[in-house]
Amino acid sequence: MKNQILYRFPDAQSANRFFNSLTNWAVADVTAKLRGTGDKVLVSYALQQGAGFDATASELDELASRYEGEEVN
Repeated sequence: MKNQILYRFPDAQSANRFFNSLTNWAVADVTAKLRGTGDKVLVSYALQQGAGFDATASELDELASRYEGEEVN
């Protein structure tokens, strides 16, 4: 199963920093795309089947908060 989370940042520079930090992210295999005017990043990843609790979303939230990003509903 695939999960997608959209993050919004105060500016395109912060979004790009978050985007670039995902390039070599060691927590999970994710793909990211810049969206909108460059201030949003869509992150996709596969949920770990049968592995119990998947902490990827909370790790992504923590990383995004470092760049003043927040999850968009």
